[in-house]
Amino acid sequence: MLKPGSTPGKTDWFVHDRFGLFIHWGIYSVAARHEWVKNYEKITDEEYRKYFDHFDPDLYVPEVWAKAAKDAGMKYAVITTKHHDGFCLWDSKLTDYKATNTPAKRDLLTPFVEAFRKEGIKIGLYYSLIDWHHPEFPIDGIHPQRDDEEFKKQAKDRDIKKYAEYLHGQVRELMTQFGKIDVLFFDFSYSQQEYLGMKGKGREDWQSEKLIKMIRELMPDVVINNRTEIPQDLYTPEQFQPSGWVHMDGKPVVWEVCQTLNGSWGYHRDSSGSFGDNYLAWKSSEMLIKMLIDTVSKGGNMILNVGPTARGEFEPKALERLSDIGEWMKLHSRSIYGATQSEFKTPQDHRFTQNGNRLYLHIFSWPFKHIHLDNMADKVEYAQLLNDGSEIKIEKHNMEKEHSSMSEKINSKTLTLVLPVQKPDVAVPVIELFLKQ
Repeated sequence: MLKPGSTPGKTDWFVHDRFGLFIHWGIYSVAARHEWVKNYEKITDEEYRKYFDHFDPDLYVPEVWAKAAKDAGMKYAVITTKHHDGFCLWDSKLTDYKATNTPAKRDLLTPFVEAFRKEGIKIGLYYSLIDWHHPEFPIDGIHPQRDDEEFKKQAKDRDIKKYAEYLHGQVRELMTQFGKIDVLFFDFSYSQQEYLGMKGKGREDWQSEKLIKMIRELMPDVVINNRTEIPQDLYTPEQFQPSGWVHMDGKPVVWEVCQTLNGSWGYHRDSSGSFGDNYLAWKSSEMLIKMLIDTVSKGGNMILNVGPTARGEFEPKALERLSDIGEWMKLHSRSIYGATQSEFKTPQDHRFTQNGNRLYLHIFSWPFKHIHLDNMADKVEYAQLLNDGSEIKIEKHNMEKEHSSMSEKINSKTLTLVLPVQKPDVAVPVIELFLKQ
C-alpha cells in the first residue's frame, strides 16, 4: 500500500479520522451572497460596513453545531477565524474589526472551541493570509477595489511588511489563547497571478518561513496545510475529486479534499446575483457519501463545509444531509476510520477501502445477484454485509465445470460474491471481506 513520508506535524490521528467539518462564517453571511461577495461585487469598506453593523447571531448555539458534526461522524472541525474580508470571530487585541464590536458583542470563537472539544472533536482554525480590510494590505488583482484608480493612488504606499507583522501577531494569538489546536488551515497564496501589472502575493509577502517557525515553537504537532507556499503536512485540493492518491514531486502525500454542500462556502441564500441562476446546486446525501468513500479509497480525507446563517444556524438542508451521512456512518464507519487505499482492484462502480486484513467493498451500483472479484479466489476467508452483519456467500470457480456461457474473465482465480436481489436499505451498501492471514 502507498504511504506518505513523515511530516513536521502529527498526522497519525488525521489520516485515521478521515472526515471533518469545515465552517465558513462571518459578516458575509449577512449579505448571504457567498463569502467572496466583497470581491465579486467590488464593494468598498464603507459599503461593506453595513454587514458589520448588522451581524447579530442571536441563534448561535455552538453545542448544536458540535452535536450535528459528531452525529454525522465528523472527527475534527475547522472554522474561519478570519476570512479575506479581514473580519475576526475572536477578540483580537490587534484590530477593532471583530465580533466583539458588532451587535453580537462577544467573542464567537471561544464558545465554538469549547463546544466542539467537549464532544471530543479535534479543533482546527482557518486563517486567511489575505486581508482586504487592513490599511497596509497592498492592492492586487483580487482586491475588491482593484479597478478603482483613485483608491489605488491613495493606497500606493502600503507596506506589506507592516501587514505581515499583523498577520504573525494574530496567528500567535490563535496559537496561545485557545488551548491545543490540531489543524491550522491557511488560505491562500497566489504569487504566480498577475492583473494589470499587479503581482499576487506569496511566501515572501507573508514571511512564511518565519511564520511556520513561530507556529512550530508554539504548537509543534499541529497539522498545517501547504497554502503558505511552504510544504508542511497537508495538501488541500478543493471542489473536485482527485483521480487518485495526491502526489507531489512523484511521492504520495497526506491530503484532504475540501468540498461544499452546495457550491458556496459562506451562506448563500439563493441562486441569484454574482453566479447566475444555476450556481447553487445542493449535492444529494448519497453523492456526499460516495464522495467520502471515493476520497478514502484514494488515501485521502474529506472535509465538508457548512455555511451558517447570519443568525448562527445551520440551514435545514445542511442538517438533513449531515443527518443522512451520520445514519450511514453509524453502520459503516469502520470502512472509513483507519481505512485507506487498497492494492486490490475493484469492478466498475465499486470502491475498495482497507484496514489491515479487512477489505471493504463499497457498491455504488447494486448489481443482480453476483459481483466477480478478479484474482481473489484464494484471498478471502469470509464475507458479510456491513450494515447488518449478515453473511454473503462466496463461490469459487473450477474451469473444467464452468458453463460456456460465462464470461472469459471468470476463471479459477475469480471470487464471486452471491448477493440478495434486493439492495439493502442504505445509501451505499458495503461488503466486509475478511482476508486470509
